[in-house]
Amino acid sequence: MNKIFRVLVFSCLIFSCQEKQKPETEQVISEVKIENATNQIGLSKDLEFIPLNPERGDKAPQAGAVYGNIRENVATGYIGKFKDGFSSPPHIHNITYRAIVMNGEMHNDDENAPTMWMPSGSIWTQPKGQPHITSAQGKNAMAYIEIDEGPYLVKPVSESFESDERPINISSSNIIFLGEEESELIEKDSHAKIAYTWKKDNGEYGYLLKLPAKFKGKIFSHGSIFYGIIIKGNVAYLMPHSEKPTALDPGSHFRSKEKAVHNISADVESIVYIRTNDKFTVE
Repeated sequence: MNKIFRVLVFSCLIFSCQEKQKPETEQVISEVKIENATNQIGLSKDLEFIPLNPERGDKAPQAGAVYGNIRENVATGYIGKFKDGFSSPPHIHNITYRAIVMNGEMHNDDENAPTMWMPSGSIWTQPKGQPHITSAQGKNAMAYIEIDEGPYLVKPVSESFESDERPINISSSNIIFLGEEESELIEKDSHAKIAYTWKKDNGEYGYLLKLPAKFKGKIFSHGSIFYGIIIKGNVAYLMPHSEKPTALDPGSHFRSKEKAVHNISADVESIVYIRTNDKFTVE
């Protein structure tokens, strides 16, 4: 765990330094008039849940796709729901996934490892082919889970195989958030904070954005991919040309496909997971 913690610290510091090399000629999106907004929102109540492992039926965790489809060969983000006391048998997956605890507590490790319960805001990754178990405790235990390809399959340990990946479990207390002094993603006086969680070779990034209580501001996004999934708390989202914001609870999301302005506010401290393929700023 200490080694993983040091890697995360180093990654955050390197990433922060890279941000400060932003070209001076880059046009600020707040100065760009967006005529055809691609902003959309999705509510948690509209998610359609299916068994994560069809062979176990109702005993399996339930998966509700935010985008994509766990049964197809596409990138997918979904909300996983787990019953209190759930514990899977040892198994493997055909693909690697990354996850963020939303509610309750989760444990994911080798079947012989000591139980380490991860609270809301913790992150973990499970490499393809490696035997493990997943357990949950607490009422309405949930996690946001993301895969880069599919389909998402559950297979017996007898089909395990090696890869060059290793699992990571990081409790929320060990995640480092950067403020306006360390990251140019956070504009002065917004009081928001950002944590870098992963980066892919194709230029996609994952972040955790922490919004303080009574936050009211905007996210300016440049990416052709931009998702904001509510992990913890509640966020009010004002759609373009709308006068009344929509309440987004954990499992709800907002997104865009081009340059966009996202008007958001939060009465309580909230955490939003962001997946994008370009820079964005919070102010």
